[in-house]
Amino acid sequence: MALLELDNVTKRFGGLVANDGVSFNVQEGEIVGLIGPNGAGKTTLFNCIAGVYNPEGGAIRFQGKDITRHTPDQAAAEGIARTFQIVRIFKEMTVLDNVMVGSYLRTRGNAKARSHALEVLDFTGLLPKRDYLASALTIADKKRLELSRALATRPRLLMLDEAMAGLNPSESQEAVSIIRAINGQGITVLMVEHIMEIIMPISKKIVVLDYGKKIEEDVPQKVARNPEVIRAYLGDKYVARSK
Repeated sequence: MALLELDNVTKRFGGLVANDGVSFNVQEGEIVGLIGPNGAGKTTLFNCIAGVYNPEGGAIRFQGKDITRHTPDQAAAEGIARTFQIVRIFKEMTVLDNVMVGSYLRTRGNAKARSHALEVLDFTGLLPKRDYLASALTIADKKRLELSRALATRPRLLMLDEAMAGLNPSESQEAVSIIRAINGQGITVLMVEHIMEIIMPISKKIVVLDYGKKIEEDVPQKVARNPEVIRAYLGDKYVARSK
């Protein structure tokens, strides 16, 4: 049984079909990349999985349970955590307090929530900045803080929406190392990313969306050679660089 199963998921906004019969599975322990042009429906699909939107058609199952109509808090309670394209942190709270918010999903006592939050911050490298106001952090550290808050919920599935956006090459590689370490702890990762030099090497499988439809699902090497994917998204320049 797959950890996450999408079966013919369809989401509409009026006359716009943002996700059109999308089906794929994510096995436990995998890192799966979700790619496609802007407007392909990637973030909408994330929002359906996380309970922000309920699809008009199809089904979403997590650990074999139907979560198609779940709300965000119910999805989080099931073990799904996510980050956002535009970072959403509590700017006037400290780094530690931000992560404690995530800890409270599984822990009620302040002392236990604080202890767990400190462990997460140590893991993600933000422990020295635990008393900083979140608003004072750099873009890279704000993204790391949002990731830390998601990890504090003890997820089974972590969904990352353009975690590398706005980072320089060095910061991106540091983020990749953290994602690999997260996966090494047994947490499954589903990530949207536009930087192909990052998403291709780190992913076991790539799912490609275009105009709301899935046009490919395969290992990165085969996806990169698919003429339809090249035409819709990758372009000849990426193919030339990857040879």
